[in-house]
Amino acid sequence: MLTADDIAALLEARHGDPFAVLGMHTDADGRLRLSAFFPGATEVVCVDTADGRDVVALDCLHADGFYEGIIPRKREVFAYRYRVTWHNGTVSDIEDPYRFPPILGETDAWLLAEGTHLRPFEVLGAHPRVIEGVAGTAFAVWAPNAQRVSVVGDFNQWDGRRNPMRLRRECGVWEIFMPGLGVGTLYKFEIRAQSGELMSKADPCGFGSELRPRTASVVANLPARRALPDGRKEANSLDAPISVYEVHLGSWKRVPEDGDRFLNWDELAADLIPYAKDLGFTHLELMPISEHPFDGSWGYQPVGMYAPTARFGSPDGFGRFVDAAHAAGLGVLLDWVPGHFPTDSHGLGRFDGSSLYEHSDPREGYHPDWNTLIFNYGRTEVRNYLVGNALYWIERWGTDGLRVDAVASMLYRDYSRKAGEWVPNVYGGRENLEAIGFLRRANEVVGEHCPGAIMAAEESTAWPAVSRPTYAGGLGFHYKWNMGWMHDTLEYMKRAPIHRRYHHDQLTFGLVYAFDENFMLPLSHDEVVHGKGSLLDKMPGDAWQKFANLRAYYGFMWSHPGKKLLFMGGEFAQGREWNHDRSLDWHLLEHPLHRGMQQLVKDLNALYRRLPALHQRDCEREGFAWLDMHNADWSTLVFARFGRDDDAMAVTACNFTPEPRNGYRIGVPRAGSYREVLNTDSEIYGGSNLGNGNAPIVTEPVPWAGHAQSIVVTLPPLASIVLEYAR
Repeated sequence: MLTADDIAALLEARHGDPFAVLGMHTDADGRLRLSAFFPGATEVVCVDTADGRDVVALDCLHADGFYEGIIPRKREVFAYRYRVTWHNGTVSDIEDPYRFPPILGETDAWLLAEGTHLRPFEVLGAHPRVIEGVAGTAFAVWAPNAQRVSVVGDFNQWDGRRNPMRLRRECGVWEIFMPGLGVGTLYKFEIRAQSGELMSKADPCGFGSELRPRTASVVANLPARRALPDGRKEANSLDAPISVYEVHLGSWKRVPEDGDRFLNWDELAADLIPYAKDLGFTHLELMPISEHPFDGSWGYQPVGMYAPTARFGSPDGFGRFVDAAHAAGLGVLLDWVPGHFPTDSHGLGRFDGSSLYEHSDPREGYHPDWNTLIFNYGRTEVRNYLVGNALYWIERWGTDGLRVDAVASMLYRDYSRKAGEWVPNVYGGRENLEAIGFLRRANEVVGEHCPGAIMAAEESTAWPAVSRPTYAGGLGFHYKWNMGWMHDTLEYMKRAPIHRRYHHDQLTFGLVYAFDENFMLPLSHDEVVHGKGSLLDKMPGDAWQKFANLRAYYGFMWSHPGKKLLFMGGEFAQGREWNHDRSLDWHLLEHPLHRGMQQLVKDLNALYRRLPALHQRDCEREGFAWLDMHNADWSTLVFARFGRDDDAMAVTACNFTPEPRNGYRIGVPRAGSYREVLNTDSEIYGGSNLGNGNAPIVTEPVPWAGHAQSIVVTLPPLASIVLEYAR
């Protein structure tokens, strides 16, 4: 029989082994005994599942809802269910969760214990299943230091006493199969810490979640694996044209006539994808779509690492969005945030009453910049959880890869900390050896299991070999954001043209290290927030000059070695600083200068894709040569780009002053003719239409700047021109 201690522990929601006392068991006399807990019931009858006959009415053992009975004439455990009559007279047929066997297989349990399970999300979380012919959902959660864990939801009135879970002691995972629950069920885990503290936690591996401010997890199917479509591997490679349109989905466009609501996944697929394709971008990069409680974090403080945010609809909608992007020839990259997580009570912090996912020492486990917690990368289960998460977003949703946020904050133990506020590594250094090991492992696993996928690092320091293979001592990323190039060139562009001659090196210095990494040139969301103003607003001069400066800068950027990334709104010169709570200012496209900027970006993308010289050797030193880098007094730059074919060459010339340069001679490495194929000063874009037209510019045997051949061109004011070579 249930003992008084068992009853007290169950009533107080602190029983650590409910499967030992609830359900069907053989007693000391060899009889089958049933024990059940149904608060609010007036009658509980055991029914034989095989023939539907009543077996026995259980006796009420305790007024709070404990029932118990001896099974007559049966000695072998059998499948059964309960018929429960409630106080209000309603009757329910209920399958007993405590009659089902363990969910985790032995192999899964031991792999989880070792922290070597490649895909822990396949066994942890909530998975709709059929067990012994009964449909329901299997729940499993890692909480090794908890006194007791229950699954709660509408199905049990959020009462943590009703469905306490079984502890698998070999791996610290609590599990239960709940019959009758399926997709769409709201749930959480109620956890009692060893201290007695009660906590209500969302599922760390939940595949769905409620829309904020609600915080429950939602049962959703684990998506089937999606291989990258044909051609995507080549489209993501180092020699491919990669031009990324970075998007914050909540503010790209809204529906003002419907309460200024977000677009849903299907609306985004119908609107955003054709727009980005028409502008010639090759990839979309979505700012974090993992579930997050606070809109103002832009997704960079995730709680639901496995749940596509409910802001844009159901998880299935995200899958349709990815498929639509691929059908249109666009890749999809996701911002991924494995560096920290918020302190919200329903999240990962002190998950089972202990510092389970984070370091216990705040000098290692607390991030002062963002008021967040830092993952304990030295714990194998935590590292495995995150590596599995990277695989999940690529394998299960078919995305083209991940851009890893704030890598610098992970690499350094003293990141944004003063002396005495950080803990050195085992060798006394500032490098976070455990985080380095995690990043290498994540990149290796993705490289092995998701060939063709991209891993890109937002890394803002001089850490070496970020985008070099791990076997060569690198971190294993495919690309690194070139934050130094972004910072230097924007600082240059902010200056009045009369002062630029004194800062010429801010444009040229990037080529000193341009091929030390596989770089991506980012003009991201970080450059247009927090008082920094929009890209257009950074430019000096009157309105015409601001647009001309930005056009010239884009021409320089799209010709420069490195893959391209532009944050939404930059393509049409958004005038104001980005606000995550507002749609972009699409009405600006009614004005010719903004339409001209949009057309320029479209033409730059088309040219970048068409000319192998502009993309094939983005990451190779042999793909670039200066032709004129020293003319600081005139603030001009000229350089050549080369493809793999001998005839694949383009020349870009930039003039960053408002003074036209007529008769400008350029020494070129190859004889033949050159044709102006893009001019940012064209009237099409809102410029003064000064340039070289469509006529061939034929080389002359006039030595210049170390070359035997040269050409003479017109450099328009505040403009960049691109010349295509023909033998």
